[in-house]
Amino acid sequence: MQTQQSFQPSDAGKLYLVPTPIGNLEDMTFRAIKILKEVDAIAAEDTRNTIKLLNHFEIKTPMVSYHEHNKRTRGDELVQRLLAGENIAQVSDAGMPSISDPGHELVLAATAVGITVVPLPGANAALTALISSGITPQPFLFYGFISRSKKERQEEIEKLAKKPETLLFYESPHRLKETLNALYKGMGNRQITLCRELTKRYEEFIRGTIEEIIEWAKTSEIRGEFVIVVAGNDHVVDEDVITFDHLSLKEHVEEVMAQQNLTSKQAIKEVAVLRGIAKREVYAEYHDIDESETSSLGL
Repeated sequence: MQTQQSFQPSDAGKLYLVPTPIGNLEDMTFRAIKILKEVDAIAAEDTRNTIKLLNHFEIKTPMVSYHEHNKRTRGDELVQRLLAGENIAQVSDAGMPSISDPGHELVLAATAVGITVVPLPGANAALTALISSGITPQPFLFYGFISRSKKERQEEIEKLAKKPETLLFYESPHRLKETLNALYKGMGNRQITLCRELTKRYEEFIRGTIEEIIEWAKTSEIRGEFVIVVAGNDHVVDEDVITFDHLSLKEHVEEVMAQQNLTSKQAIKEVAVLRGIAKREVYAEYHDIDESETSSLGL
């Protein structure tokens, strides 16, 4: 067990976690500027990006690089400097350190030896997108980037599809279409909001169903980093009570037809909702056809 009182005197230095603007430099806080001016050093994800921020606010504090490729060796160096009494601020290229950016390992290393870690509030792309998305803001689950591996991505989305919380993802422009299609296949046609270029001049929100957004992406120029906000599953079934793992999709449709006296069309829709997947996927397996053939059926 460890207790930290952030502003008690200490012989060791403090590690400050300082958020930086995600686009608009005016989102930099007075406190963040003050801390960056007062610390002995700034640990930056990319010094070439951070120098622009420092120059804008006339901050002369020296920088050291701290990123994914040098976090082990540089982290040890920074901890030694903290133990020697230096105060260090950590920044990422944009937003909160540690959130889909380097930082967590340095926090662990610092707290392991009793160094005080002081977080500052500030800009965060995920929360900025969430509150403006038009989708229920809480509860929510921030996931970050989905796996690049097709198999792992499918497994991740299948698990997330069952969750009732609003889901938040980060995505790059060149992977957006692929991710949208994967979300549709794994989660069905839910409400979704794409948020791009947040706080910048070309800030944009695209709201609609996943199907509508996929169509938008086919004819639009995909530029900028995205936050994807997806509505949660509002048909969650307690898996401790009912599970469908023992049934194929076809068997599940047949069981629903028998139990609820439904037509195959009605049962297919019900199974898609229960499993949190696209109706066309269920239709294709039930009728033993390729899923691509369902597009002409309006599914």
